[in-house]
Amino acid sequence: MSTTLAEPLDPALLGPSTEVHARSIDRFARAHDASHYLLIPDAVLSPADAAGVARVFGAVKAAGRTLTFRSGGTSLSGQGVSGDILVDTRSHFRDVAVSDDGASVRVGPGATVRQVNTRLTRFGRKLGPDPASEIACTIGGVVANNSSGMACGIVENSYRTIQSMLLVLPSGTILDTAAPDANELLLSEEPAIAEGLLALRERLLASPENVAFVRQQFSMKNTMGYGLNALLDFDDPVGILEHLVIGSEGTLAFVAEARFRTIEVRPAIATGLLVFETLSDAMAALPALTELGLATIELLDASSLRVAQGLSDVPAAIAAIAVRQHAALLVEVHAPDSGTLAEDAANALAHFTTLPLAVAPSLTTDAAERAALWHVRKGLYTAIAGARPSGTTALLEDIVVPVGRLLATCERLIELFAEHAYEGSVIFGHAKDGNIHFLLNERFDDPSSVERYRRFTDDLVELVLGHGGSLKAEHGTGRIMAPFVRRQYGDELTDMMWEIKRLIDPAGILNPGVVLSDDADSYLHDLKRVPTVEKEVDRCVECGYCEPTCPSKSLTLTPRQRIVLRRDMAWAEDQGETALLAELRADYDYDGVRTCAVDGMCAVACPVDINTGDLVRRLRSEQASKIEDGVWDAAAQGWGAITRVGGLALTVAGALPAPLVTGVTKIGRAVLGADTVPLYDGGLPRGGSKAPSASTPADAAAVFFGACIGTMFGAEGHGEGSRDAVMTVLSRAGIPFVVPEDTGGLCCGTPWKSKGHLSGYDRMTKRTLAALWSASRQGALPVVCDAASCTEGLHVMLAQALEDHPEYAGLVIEDATTYLAREALPRLNVSEKLDRIAVHPSCSTTALGATGALTAIASAVAEDVYVPDGWGCCAFAGDRGMLHPELTASATEAEAAELRDAEDQGAFDAFVSANRTCEIGMTRATGRPYRHVVEVLEELTRP
Repeated sequence: MSTTLAEPLDPALLGPSTEVHARSIDRFARAHDASHYLLIPDAVLSPADAAGVARVFGAVKAAGRTLTFRSGGTSLSGQGVSGDILVDTRSHFRDVAVSDDGASVRVGPGATVRQVNTRLTRFGRKLGPDPASEIACTIGGVVANNSSGMACGIVENSYRTIQSMLLVLPSGTILDTAAPDANELLLSEEPAIAEGLLALRERLLASPENVAFVRQQFSMKNTMGYGLNALLDFDDPVGILEHLVIGSEGTLAFVAEARFRTIEVRPAIATGLLVFETLSDAMAALPALTELGLATIELLDASSLRVAQGLSDVPAAIAAIAVRQHAALLVEVHAPDSGTLAEDAANALAHFTTLPLAVAPSLTTDAAERAALWHVRKGLYTAIAGARPSGTTALLEDIVVPVGRLLATCERLIELFAEHAYEGSVIFGHAKDGNIHFLLNERFDDPSSVERYRRFTDDLVELVLGHGGSLKAEHGTGRIMAPFVRRQYGDELTDMMWEIKRLIDPAGILNPGVVLSDDADSYLHDLKRVPTVEKEVDRCVECGYCEPTCPSKSLTLTPRQRIVLRRDMAWAEDQGETALLAELRADYDYDGVRTCAVDGMCAVACPVDINTGDLVRRLRSEQASKIEDGVWDAAAQGWGAITRVGGLALTVAGALPAPLVTGVTKIGRAVLGADTVPLYDGGLPRGGSKAPSASTPADAAAVFFGACIGTMFGAEGHGEGSRDAVMTVLSRAGIPFVVPEDTGGLCCGTPWKSKGHLSGYDRMTKRTLAALWSASRQGALPVVCDAASCTEGLHVMLAQALEDHPEYAGLVIEDATTYLAREALPRLNVSEKLDRIAVHPSCSTTALGATGALTAIASAVAEDVYVPDGWGCCAFAGDRGMLHPELTASATEAEAAELRDAEDQGAFDAFVSANRTCEIGMTRATGRPYRHVVEVLEELTRP
């Protein structure tokens, strides 16, 4: 395979605004999505706007090529992969504009559902579509797949809530369907499309039998083939075209912008789990439960319940039962307020008591209990996909049948699992819609396994269509079911779909092989290889949930891409592709290893609990020389002195002209490497203060662990820094505290762990935990740390040490924000609140669950607390922001822009976070003086 490609398209036709990515690492990294298909594109294009997409269409057509759109990469059916040209629509097209007090929202296809809903939250609104992948799936994919979810059904999906779209047709025509003259424009610019769609509508209406069948098919969730119901629901060409594009999976047009009618949020929620003795009992109860108006009714079969019993937080409702033929329905009542919820929940419970339940019913509004119940449902994927044998692929399939046929379908599906020897498969899903999902683990590098998959698919098709269902309910036709569209719809309606394709995309440039295919075996082509690589990441299912929060996503790679490239390199080595392997390895060093912030945000989002930072840290450890490792080990022995020298160096540097010091560090980076010598700039603070002296008051209520970054980095401006501020606030609140011996020589270990220097990390772990164990009086006192990333580092250090020191399980380590919000705030008096404060949550406050405490303290000191909707990890990551300042610049770009826009609405009196290095990163990104929130608290509670 060639590792160097000529420009695949004419640059003059593409125009200057479209980026062309032709390196092997770019092509392979972007090739993988959540499906079980894999095609490597010849090039990846990133157009910046609708006009750029129109130019891409022209260039692709002129070159005789084809293209596929790719955004979030969460699609499961193979609709987002291409062996030709892949068009990235996530790098741009991220605009979100809310209007009409939240009743309407205009969104670019690159924005995620969660990002849009975050903007709508302040208006009490949300999008109608509610896919489980909302953290990562983008609006482009939601529209292209007509995605639904747990609650929206067919009433609030994209088809029903789209108000208008900005379309780019394959000819290059750009059509705003909201324009008053949109139909006239379409007829003028694209007469064949306008007239052809009306002719197809008339032909369909002329067949009562076909009309009835289409109505029946789309009375259910249905993403098989094109939405022929658009020919019945609309009588103007633009309305038909617009709604045919919805669910067309990028085969008819590009959606450059979608405008949605939003849905009112009903924030009062009660959740319950109804456990039945049999699946038959659960299905018999379903019609009446649906009539109650329950927001969600999620099915879990007996196998699902057995898996759930192995979860750490298994609810009491299923913990003790001996699961035989049981089934459960996870139900929710949603209401606009607590009073209405109480009434609706009481009515629901009254009905639940009449059902043949194995466990007494209940509904809870407690957040922790509700989360545990949902973990039963959402934890299934984690438990099964995460535990699958290495080298296998986790397939998450979905089908739909009329609700009255759901029981027979589930029973036969369970028989098919046994007949085809698919062990451990579970059935779950949206029962009130007749839409169920099931999980299979399959190995596609084994011909006999592929043959088994073929036989199972044949039986599945016969089962679903025999019950009048659809082979795809919400995951899209993709490649997986394209050959079966004719089986589901028959020749006449399928031929009509082909006519729609040829009418709108006569050159066939958009996503060939998706939605429609005349190759009966095409669903068995291009199946994904999943070679075994590293234990840290082998269980990755390539879902992409980790990507939106990754700080390097716009600079180099995402966690998913770091993992799949390890698989691609293993495959290249196995195939003897030495040139490709060498190129991938060379580029991976910077893209994959050096620019990873190892912040752990990927682990927060990952459904199978992977922290890609663990992989990167090990790779760094393998790359570290023995000399370098020895130096860091020695540093662990004299850490207090080293931090003091480092702080002094910053103070001295601050007294010299910044260009002089920057020039010196640039020379050092050129000689010793950019991953070794930090880059100094004038934005770095002076050195910090001396570590606090040891103290052991007999009446101490806590241990204060002052982070060593307070010695290395001084406070912003003339502030006192978080260490002194925390100690002052503790004293002011009347909370005596212990300061450990040699506190300046202790550390959370992150500098060693993040760089992969394991001997030094081990040395620091032993010293620090022993000191904290002693200072806390063997766990009797909580340990409070003033830097969130250091608090998280201590948590990690403690977790890893428990095997050798089980007694340390008694240690309680809290971030200062959490401890002070709970213990100190009630004892303090804020003299006068600030008007407005901007808050930067961090990756560590997120991992620690301390963001609420951070904003609580901010609320105590300011009337208006502003948290940017698009905040994310700043990627300063200890010294990573100094080693690779481009990483922090990229990671903070969106948040900095949002902050500037917010300042147009009114100036901020303070800018706060909970970690000194994050504050430095944000100050560098925004030019605003970020400080620790406790510093502001201390100043405003002075007597």
